Amino acid sequence: MDTAVLFERLALALAIGLLVGLERGWRERDAVDGSRTAGIRTFALIGLLGGIWGAVTVPFGPWPLAAASLAFAGAFTLFEWREASAKGEFSVTGTIAGFVVFALGAFAVLGNPTVAAGVGVATVGLLAARSPLHEFLKNLTWPELRSAILLLAMTFVALPLLPDRTIDPWDAFNPHELWLLTVLIAAISFAGYVAVRLIGERRGLMLASIAGAIVSSTTVTLNNSRLAAQSDGALHALLSLGIVIAWLTSLVRMTAIAVSVNSLLAQPLTLPILAAVLVLAVIAIFFSISSTKEHDGGAHMFQNPLDLKFVLGLGALIAVIVVAAKIASDRFGQAGLLTVAGITGFADVDPVTLSTARLAGVSVTPQHATEAILLAAAANMLTKVAATWLGGWRFALPLTVAGVLTIAAGAAGLFFFGT
Repeated sequence: MDTAVLFERLALALAIGLLVGLERGWRERDAVDGSRTAGIRTFALIGLLGGIWGAVTVPFGPWPLAAASLAFAGAFTLFEWREASAKGEFSVTGTIAGFVVFALGAFAVLGNPTVAAGVGVATVGLLAARSPLHEFLKNLTWPELRSAILLLAMTFVALPLLPDRTIDPWDAFNPHELWLLTVLIAAISFAGYVAVRLIGERRGLMLASIAGAIVSSTTVTLNNSRLAAQSDGALHALLSLGIVIAWLTSLVRMTAIAVSVNSLLAQPLTLPILAAVLVLAVIAIFFSISSTKEHDGGAHMFQNPLDLKFVLGLGALIAVIVVAAKIASDRFGQAGLLTVAGITGFADVDPVTLSTARLAGVSVTPQHATEAILLAAAANMLTKVAATWLGGWRFALPLTVAGVLTIAAGAAGLFFFGT
């Protein structure tokens, strides 16, 4: 290691310590001088000390660094213990922070400096986030924690155990891929809940509708229609705005999922969806102008962070549809696939989107896959239009017109721009 590189790495070790010390010193800025073990200068020196002993390792081997690490750990722990005893505290964060800075100082010299800098910044961020993290833990509920654990187990425990190959006679059922899609649905559901939970359930109907549509735009439609039936009619425009925003978000989300699974669908699918989205955007502007009050129409849609039965049921439905779509497309061509898409779309558009996207370019053409996805979306739109009638005919009639115009715009986009 030449002199210039060594100086650069030692400077990085010093900078990491200085950055951590800045946060530590700022947090205890009101403490009496001499009452704390380490502040901005001490942490800067700890980082530099780790860098120096890391540099010594190059000519003399690892043993000097090991001995220095033990000596530093013992001395620093002793002083931190004395400070904690004097203050009557039991926090070990400052001690661990000192160990991390010393280790990063050594790693900045011996290892990858980019990684060392990144971990240093992450360390400062974690230390600085003490109050928000503690507040988060106070407000964390058991269903939220359980849902996060379930999602992690689905991703990092169950997923690696599943075979990544087809196991059925029709060469369609891949357990690893299908479980990955199930995890994707679960993650989207949980992310929608977290978004509303962090930003606040009562920040407005628009936010709740967008976040709700990430999970299920049909749920948003049902919930707002129920609220419309309970209202005196003054909130119809605002509740309708929430539904239209949910429909718009659902179309964008569906397209994003399809294209992320299979990029071949980007060109044939984007223009018809764009036409439908533009119609919904104009209708949303109309309802926005008509609305005069704010109402949290989606505050009660997120009682369960992760509905495992729903996710597993949807995963099973995806598996059935994947096999059915493959068999139908093999035996009956485009007509068979469209039949499956149309029937299934009344219940949910996601299984058709995910399963058909996998088949595009393999057993069906991207154009035929696009037609199947759009047919499922149209069928699903009819289901949501029917749900609006729970709010009464005055509430449902404008939304029915909006749904029909959206389907017509998508069909026109497919007819004129599809290839």
